[in-house]
Amino acid sequence: MARTADPDRTAGTRRLGSSSRTLGFVATALLVIGATSCADDTTSQPVTTTGSTSTTTVTTDASNTDTATATPDTVEVPDVDLLDESGLTADEVAGLLWMREEEQLAHDVYVTLGDLWGLRIFENIASSESSHIEAVAALLDRYGIDDPAAGNDPGTFTNPAIQDLHDQLVSDGSVSLDAALAVGALIEELDISDLQARAAATENSEITTMYAGLERGSRNHLRAFTSQLDARGVVYEPTQLDPATFDVIVSGEMERGRDG
Repeated sequence: MARTADPDRTAGTRRLGSSSRTLGFVATALLVIGATSCADDTTSQPVTTTGSTSTTTVTTDASNTDTATATPDTVEVPDVDLLDESGLTADEVAGLLWMREEEQLAHDVYVTLGDLWGLRIFENIASSESSHIEAVAALLDRYGIDDPAAGNDPGTFTNPAIQDLHDQLVSDGSVSLDAALAVGALIEELDISDLQARAAATENSEITTMYAGLERGSRNHLRAFTSQLDARGVVYEPTQLDPATFDVIVSGEMERGRDG
């Protein structure tokens, strides 16, 4: 679909409007509420184990591939033989359920915005998110936990907080290409923040290994989105990570190796 030129695209450095910053704070509130309700929902459920045995070249031309995300990152799922026989805590279950739908949110938003704006970065990172989804879903299955996203249509979520956030992100990212790229950066900020919190709540090595891989992928994705914004003369201001942490991430090189 052909797009007209962005009305807000001007020469020089620009800052995103207040609506994008406000969305970041709304996202934080929604995720805090959702995380709390998610934990509450799992406290009464029995949990069993089924285990047995550089600088990016940036372009807005949709025909070009962004080098930062040309190859989807993959997340290594621990071999089933390595899983122990213990159950998971309510916090561990809540974390897996939350991250399953949050990774789905990232994928679905990127697919929608990629279709709308025709920029390759959304397609590339959506492919990476598919591997993240598979990794979390695999652990849910191996621990005998129902997948909250199983059978859901694209853009549809079991957790109402994630549903609300998805809808707001798609709406905000539909305003302009700059806003769409900022939505991508915000999603990756949220992922990093949530993964760090979830990892701190568990000592299960299979889960922490997977979370570390997902976080590595999110750091790369954040670098890719902010690089695109920089090339368009847009200053992205973090709302989920503290500025020092954010600066360290975006100024770092793309991380290689298997994510997980």
